[in-house]
Amino acid sequence: MQSMGRCEERRFAKGLAAAFLAVLAGCTSLPTIAPDMGVRRAQAVQLEGARGPLTALQSKAILDKLKSGSEETSIFDRHMAVEAAITGSPLMVGNQVVLLQDGPSTYEAMFAAIRSAKDHINLETYIIEDDEIGNRFADALIERQQQGVQVNLIYDSVGGINTPKTFFKRLADEGVVVLEFNPINPLTARKGWNVNQRDHRKLLIVDGQTAFLGGINISSVYSGGSYSQRSNSRTGEKAPWRDTHMQVDGPVVGEFQKLFLATWEKQKGEPLAPRNYLPQLSNKGKEVVRAIGSSPDEPYTLIYATLISAIGSAETSVYLTNAYFVPDPQLLATLKDAAQRRVDVKIILPSHTDSWLVFHAGRSYYEELLGAGVKIYERRDALLHAKTALIDGVWSTIGSTNLDWRSFLHNDEVNAVILGQEFGMQMQAMFDKDMASSNAITLEQWRRRPIGMRLKEMAARLWQRAL
Repeated sequence: MQSMGRCEERRFAKGLAAAFLAVLAGCTSLPTIAPDMGVRRAQAVQLEGARGPLTALQSKAILDKLKSGSEETSIFDRHMAVEAAITGSPLMVGNQVVLLQDGPSTYEAMFAAIRSAKDHINLETYIIEDDEIGNRFADALIERQQQGVQVNLIYDSVGGINTPKTFFKRLADEGVVVLEFNPINPLTARKGWNVNQRDHRKLLIVDGQTAFLGGINISSVYSGGSYSQRSNSRTGEKAPWRDTHMQVDGPVVGEFQKLFLATWEKQKGEPLAPRNYLPQLSNKGKEVVRAIGSSPDEPYTLIYATLISAIGSAETSVYLTNAYFVPDPQLLATLKDAAQRRVDVKIILPSHTDSWLVFHAGRSYYEELLGAGVKIYERRDALLHAKTALIDGVWSTIGSTNLDWRSFLHNDEVNAVILGQEFGMQMQAMFDKDMASSNAITLEQWRRRPIGMRLKEMAARLWQRAL
């Protein structure tokens, strides 16, 4: 094995520690999702707007507009019905969604929103590092706190294990309220000690009106764009990170805010300073968006149920881009079944990673998937960290959820589901761009892989539920 840099060594050690702790924590199970789970074709889909539930006529008018120009209107109807059938947060209309690719564009948009904050900033992140980007965020948050904007920060104890306590003390000394999620040290635990439960969300909410979410942590590894000509491993430079985030303005932001406030309460954070955390929101655009938060505290993982149902309902295409892919039996069967009913199933995965156990455990499923007709691609010249899906061109999701056991069973995660063909076209263009920068994996080629790779896959697969 080639020697790893200090950052890679730390991440590898964290991965092994998390796997060990997962074994100690015992096994839980995923829900069984029936095909077309609860599709209610005869029942009108209920939408909500800035001022509450819409009437049946208002909902129908919005849905008709979203379908206009699409030849496959039945596909949109089907996905809308499937999404509405999954109980949980409401389908919210009147939102504006901006697709953000890679760190530079995401950070630029986030800093602009932070600078404009007038009332409060709520930030929830898995990793915030003590590096150039982390300190730029710290400086920006402190500046707003000094101007009377209340800043509240949740960071994960495992994700922040390499960030010195002095980093957070500097923020706290300036008035930022800092909450460590599920501390590793059982003596400081506030909610009962279950070290395996982690906060993997990446969520920024400004003034209760604008939200950012996706796969991007706060770290200088995201400083470079992944599509530049310099993104070539043959130059000897470290490959940039390829990730996806989104900005949303509109009524659904209130649902993301509720997720943040619920996490703060469950973690027994100190009472938040009085602010207008749930302002009256107005319509900002025409996107239908659903905020989905999943937590081990819930009866079942809502993100998992939603994704399995959407793939199971696919009629034309399933396009997944994901950083950590270790499918459970139900997800594996759902993908194979979609391909076998002639749905175009394509998955873009990393060609290298910062977690080799997950990487090789996922690769152990390639032959089975390829044999069923699933098409697999590996992104070159970048470390792929995105977590997105596009189904039938009308059902999209962006968030923090990986396609592995850890995300579905042990982590707090947050995703947005966006319904509509217009945003789907943007997602399609992004997927096509990633595919053009990826290498196709063929069944014949994969069957010729060396014995060393097979042994790594076998070893990693033994740990798949704990990774």
